[in-house]
Amino acid sequence: MSVPAPRRTVPGPPARRPDAHHYARRVSVAVAAMCLVVATAAAAPPAPAAPTGCGDLVRGQLCLRGPVGSDGMYTATYRRHGAAVGLDAITVRLGYQRKNARITAFPGWFGTRRTQGGSVELSGRVEMLSDECIRGVMERGQTLYVTKWSCS
Repeated sequence: MSVPAPRRTVPGPPARRPDAHHYARRVSVAVAAMCLVVATAAAAPPAPAAPTGCGDLVRGQLCLRGPVGSDGMYTATYRRHGAAVGLDAITVRLGYQRKNARITAFPGWFGTRRTQGGSVELSGRVEMLSDECIRGVMERGQTLYVTKWSCS
């Protein structure tokens, strides 16, 4: 008995991978998702030049954050510029001031604290009417610093 010689065939295209269609679909979905993210980012409004509720001082920035126009927790922060170069710690008093069409209230204080690493943060609950505006207040020595008014 003789064994037949192997058949020789002309080389053809490589056999198609069974998951090639799956791979193409994944790439298409990823590209579509990336386009959607880019389009969303392009349509978003630009960030403000300075954070709202903040005021730039000569040696730092004073900010007040909270639910403007309603009761809630408000946080006053002060960050010194150049704090990383070893400026001395300073003691500041942080708080807020409210106003509406009738009155400008006296400052309400969250407390007094020394800066650590060039910054300090104090918080407290503030009761506000919906027509009131609020701003951050910082006292150092005999000098009073304020942020811009934030209104709802």
